Amino acid sequence: MENGAVQIYYGEGHGKTNVAIGSAICAACEGKEAVIIQFLKGKNEQKFLSRLEPEVKFFNFSRAGIMFEQLDEESKQEEIMNIKNGFNFAKKVISTGADMVVVLDEILGLLDLHLISKEELSDMLAAKPSDVTVIMTGRVLDDGIRGMADEIYNIAPEK
Repeated sequence: MENGAVQIYYGEGHGKTNVAIGSAICAACEGKEAVIIQFLKGKNEQKFLSRLEPEVKFFNFSRAGIMFEQLDEESKQEEIMNIKNGFNFAKKVISTGADMVVVLDEILGLLDLHLISKEELSDMLAAKPSDVTVIMTGRVLDDGIRGMADEIYNIAPEK
């Protein structure tokens, strides 16, 4: 990750977020700035992960406190605004960062739910400085995203 990269952890298996968070912690241990931006998840991890600050900065753009899929339609519309604000924040962090790791946890889910477009994601990654590593997670990897990544890891259960 020394020169920056785009990494994707996807699949039906458990542990994608754990690997991404672990990478952020490793980067912080190396003196790099580490930022975790979480989408579509409740607040279960937020309380613990906020204890890693200031070495690892953590942001969760879910205001509802529960998983996106569990929201009613009215709450989903409100949450979509929070998600779009989070995505805009992520774009700013990535484009202005230097020698850092940015985890975009469950961002692939935003694509799957059509809350952001492939073009928006591509534009964000195109603005990434060469020394910034972006780690993206989610269950489903659209084929149109594969070309944006330097490394792709499919996390799948064997049993």
